[in-house]
Amino acid sequence: MPHFSVDLHSTPTRHRQQTKMAFFVCFVLSLIISCATACDRCVHQSKAAYFNKASALSSGACGYGSLAVGFDSGLLAAAIPSLYKDGAGCGACFQIRCKNANLCTKGGTRVIVTDLNHSNKTDFVLSSRAFTAMARQGMSQDILRQGIVDVDYKRVPCDYKDRNLAVRVEESSRKPNYLAVKVLYQGGQTEIVAMDVAQVGSSNWNYMSRNYGAVWDTSRVPEGALQFRLVVTSGYDGKWIWAKSVLPADWRNGLIYDSGVQISDIAQEGCSPCDDGSW
Repeated sequence: MPHFSVDLHSTPTRHRQQTKMAFFVCFVLSLIISCATACDRCVHQSKAAYFNKASALSSGACGYGSLAVGFDSGLLAAAIPSLYKDGAGCGACFQIRCKNANLCTKGGTRVIVTDLNHSNKTDFVLSSRAFTAMARQGMSQDILRQGIVDVDYKRVPCDYKDRNLAVRVEESSRKPNYLAVKVLYQGGQTEIVAMDVAQVGSSNWNYMSRNYGAVWDTSRVPEGALQFRLVVTSGYDGKWIWAKSVLPADWRNGLIYDSGVQISDIAQEGCSPCDDGSW
């Protein structure tokens, strides 16, 4: 049975009962997710195609919009449902390389999931920039002419350097009855499986729901400045992340707010050793 651990040190003792309930919900979620993500670190084989228009991925199912273009210089990907994970896979990073040694480099390129790929022919549909990033120097047009290529890929940690986890208040938010936020710059190799919000200094947490992709919302909006706590998990391990002061009392729609925390955890997977494909 997968193991799940939660860091309770960040949760006040007098609210342990509430935490236990959240723990149970997140434990069930972790069981489901761990089955879908087993051995992400292993190398998988499939095919990849590319979008002709860059706008196709920037308006993808994760909800990043035009912000997606700034992720790793536009090295973006739409992933199949087993990798998209009902939105929990949004922001996940993969190393991907095409297997045609005449066209492509041995190392390939890293891409970020920003959309859902509905195709049953390829595991990924890449932005044209990501697709050509797999090619040897001078071979960009040649790989584009292929249209679809055989690839190896594996999950890798995301690294946003010194950039903290952030939330963007969505335009649909309406004080005091509705708050929707988009989670950005999720580092490491994790999924967010739960998110709560409370007034800064309060222990009265209200749960949030995943609206779609990277967007979480609630109709129970606390007054004043807001803090968040999240459960992040990957493979069979997980923990609370507590962002103690994120939104000011006068938060505004369309603005991005720094959480002050970074996620850098790496997946702990309960699977046998696997071939890394010489990566």
